[in-house]
Amino acid sequence: MDFKVSILGFIVGFLVGVTGTGGGALLTPLLIVLGWAPPMMAVGTDLVWSTITKAAGALVHWRQQTVDFTIVKRLALGSIPGALVGLALLAHLHTSGGADRSDRLVLRMLGVALVAVALSMFWRCFRKPHKAAAGQPEENVRRLAWLTTLAGLVVGFLVSLTSVGSGSLIIASLVILYRGTPLRRIVGSDIVHALLLVGVAAVGHLGIGSINLSLLKSLLIGSIPGVWLGSRMTAVVPEKALRPVLGTTLLLLGYKLL
Repeated sequence: MDFKVSILGFIVGFLVGVTGTGGGALLTPLLIVLGWAPPMMAVGTDLVWSTITKAAGALVHWRQQTVDFTIVKRLALGSIPGALVGLALLAHLHTSGGADRSDRLVLRMLGVALVAVALSMFWRCFRKPHKAAAGQPEENVRRLAWLTTLAGLVVGFLVSLTSVGSGSLIIASLVILYRGTPLRRIVGSDIVHALLLVGVAAVGHLGIGSINLSLLKSLLIGSIPGVWLGSRMTAVVPEKALRPVLGTTLLLLGYKLL
């Protein structure tokens, strides 16, 4: 077991517990920047890590009945095919052009995804809450459904390549599209959908062989108590104070990778 990796897992897990976002967005680029894993290996390992950590959160939200399965279904209709397309692209590059080409693609897409996540976090810091709408015409409901699926498609493709976006980008999209939905239901729906999405992407990376099991074990040893402690500290540490700091960190990491 590498204690340095476990300490990193603890820090990232704590931030996830406090803010609900930032797991993949922080963990993958840090593994790359610190030289602990090449890009594809960092993405694959992080996706398995995310699947395990999100499973606990999904169970909690399901028991609390804070999941809108209509939203989950709409997202999954786009995100699962998007993830499969991304995995097929990675597998093709990995077999035909070697690891270098796939690693370069992952780095560029990761940089773009981090900048997008950082901007979405800044937007969430300054947005004003919206009042719930009384009802919507049927054509607006259909429009909302395909826009949700489209958002899932784009994010699913990004997640399979970078492991980033299953939480941050989806929540940002849902807050815009479902303005009258309580935030706790948006978060619960996002976590359940993210479990499905990262699970599919993780299985794909397992098939490609881009997962470091010893690295994963060390990360989990630190992140599990980190997530627990961070969740307990949500009443003490204000999320609004941490979000701009986290957003700035992700913006700098994205710029470095680009």
